[in-house]
Amino acid sequence: MKLGILFSGGKDSAFASYLAKKEGNELICLISIISKNPESFMFHTPSIKEVEKQAKVMDLPILTKKTEGKKEEELKDLENVIKKAKEKFNIEGIVTGAVASTYQASRIQKICDKLKLKCINPLWHIDSEEYWDDLFKNNFEIVITGVACEGLTEGWLGKTIDKKVFLELKKLSKKFKFHLAFEGGEAETFVTNCPLFKKRLKIVKSKKIMDNEFSGCLEIQEVGFV
Repeated sequence: MKLGILFSGGKDSAFASYLAKKEGNELICLISIISKNPESFMFHTPSIKEVEKQAKVMDLPILTKKTEGKKEEELKDLENVIKKAKEKFNIEGIVTGAVASTYQASRIQKICDKLKLKCINPLWHIDSEEYWDDLFKNNFEIVITGVACEGLTEGWLGKTIDKKVFLELKKLSKKFKFHLAFEGGEAETFVTNCPLFKKRLKIVKSKKIMDNEFSGCLEIQEVGFV
């Protein structure tokens, strides 16, 4: 099946893409929404502008759409760009990185139904520890680019999550009761390497911006190729 990927640049959309391809589907294009609203219910990532670099190392075309990020209205922007992808690339389905958010999954499903596209959610209700184990086994390199919950401080920004770091993250998750896969928006990530990439990416220049002790982002200013 020819698939378009709802792509944010983080671990969920990247790993969902990998699983969809592993099942024998053809990845045709990436679709990214750039929201002006950091509190958007649907789209939230501080590194969204770097998805074009990821598309380049994946050797895939990318369609981007800016949105004001107003609740529900942003869904029309999403529908329009998915419709454009269908018309331009003849995609037959959409892949999402939804893990547990019924709000996101149900709205994307509704758009797909309207456009007669299959909606594929490879990560839906996956066990968090099993998920991380799969990420490590498949050599995903993941950098934290945003924190938004008690327990995750400035020191986590820019940190690459390996097996050792994950153990620390797991302890904090149990102590502060946040979702280990960050499905509640507790943290944002950026993938610098995975099996879909022809080259590894490297964050060359960045800046940490904190709103308070447990909320902030890593503003990526330059990404290079390794």
